[in-house]
Amino acid sequence: MNTASYCGFTEQFEGLEKLYSDYKDKDFVVLGFPSHDFNQEDEDEAKTAELCELTYGVQFPMFEPMPVRGDDADPLYRMLTEKAGTSVKWNFYKYLVNARGEVVESYSSFTKPQDEDFIATLEKTLASDL
Repeated sequence: MNTASYCGFTEQFEGLEKLYSDYKDKDFVVLGFPSHDFNQEDEDEAKTAELCELTYGVQFPMFEPMPVRGDDADPLYRMLTEKAGTSVKWNFYKYLVNARGEVVESYSSFTKPQDEDFIATLEKTLASDL
């Protein structure tokens, strides 16, 4: 998912870390990609890391900032957009990808990490990946 430090959805880091903690032993990983596309990410990567680690206890992998939409989108996000049939609409837009690299579903920023439908789809995906 694409992230931002100064977004109304930033509090989702807490739920995402819990999701990662709960499912990492089942070969699930949360990947965070900070993005400046919506002008809500700090220019200082150290401040982003501090927010993630100290404020929200993030242990899942976070990457360097990258563009996630438009002509400048990183190749990863161009692929996700193509496979999902939809592009990132805002910060904390989520793509669920199975072990074969197939996009199972995409989720808006409004879908919280502990959303029942999201968890059900995640668990079904993890079970089918065995």
